[in-house]
Amino acid sequence: MKAARLHAYHDALKLDSVDEPKADGPFDVVVRIGAAGLCRTDLHIQEGQWAEKSGVALPYTPGHENAGWVHEIGSGVTNVEVGDTVIVHPFISCGLCLPCRVGDDMHCLNGAFPGIDRDGGFADLLKTSARSVVKLDPSLEPKDIAALADAGLTAIHAVKKAIPVLGAGTKVVVIGAGGLGHIGIQCLKAYTPAEVIVIDPSERALALAGEMGADQTVRVDGHKHVDTVKEMTDGLGAEAIIDFVGEKGAIEDGVAMVRDGGFYYVIGYGENINIPTIDVISREISFIGNLVGTYADLSELMTLTAQGKVTLHTSTYPLDAINDAMADLDGGRLQGRGILIPAGA
Repeated sequence: MKAARLHAYHDALKLDSVDEPKADGPFDVVVRIGAAGLCRTDLHIQEGQWAEKSGVALPYTPGHENAGWVHEIGSGVTNVEVGDTVIVHPFISCGLCLPCRVGDDMHCLNGAFPGIDRDGGFADLLKTSARSVVKLDPSLEPKDIAALADAGLTAIHAVKKAIPVLGAGTKVVVIGAGGLGHIGIQCLKAYTPAEVIVIDPSERALALAGEMGADQTVRVDGHKHVDTVKEMTDGLGAEAIIDFVGEKGAIEDGVAMVRDGGFYYVIGYGENINIPTIDVISREISFIGNLVGTYADLSELMTLTAQGKVTLHTSTYPLDAINDAMADLDGGRLQGRGILIPAGA
């Protein structure tokens, strides 16, 4: 089969011919990839930021936002059959450890993360587990929902954490209206009555944010956008910041826009949070990390999608154009979410 593989950090990916994965274990599921979402984490992987944390040996295949059709199943798999349309939860969890028992899939003590610490879905086939596949209506096209496996899942996970602090009359600032942000806006409108203020340097992204339900949009401009948001929040700042960028000055801006006693939800990354601890204490700001989301979150997101409350804005590329797609993402030319489609899918 064909797979887009990373052979050396900072180098372009190469389309290689590799062996097909097999359903060797009783609960293994091999998925024929119909679409794989492109994530900024894939850029960070290419840059080597995940090298030490993942411990992966090069070359390997990235890709952790996957959807397609069941190609092969192990002898113990009962929840899906060959031919079923599925979206793949990005994490393979064991189901037996305490985090799994309480539904905290992403902190499974025995888990694996295809596309991060083993071969992922930038390929014709992906090996995962029965616990990681969500069966979908066959009318759904993988290219239309693949990015929900991480971008949408991460967005809904963060928004659900913020629900308790976003009651009527509150305001939330969304930093970034790109691949994750445009989904987060929709989730906020579906789950909370809060006023949603979106900031982004791109007029096109802000226009998309308006289409997705943003109440106010503000273009990033020097430091003026911070002052604008402070005016919108009566000089106090927003109850919550949901930061889908996490670099290029976004964190400094977000800290300036959150009110005292507020909550800062960190999703995007690339820079460090650099704030004096005395300010964290005196302003009583809470910083909350978000690692993708649970299987239950993904199932809930599929319901919102079926109800028409969440839709994806995408741009598609053939798998052999992986490096063009990554360049577009890195250069800010990609609006919404990039989707890679293998030949023949």
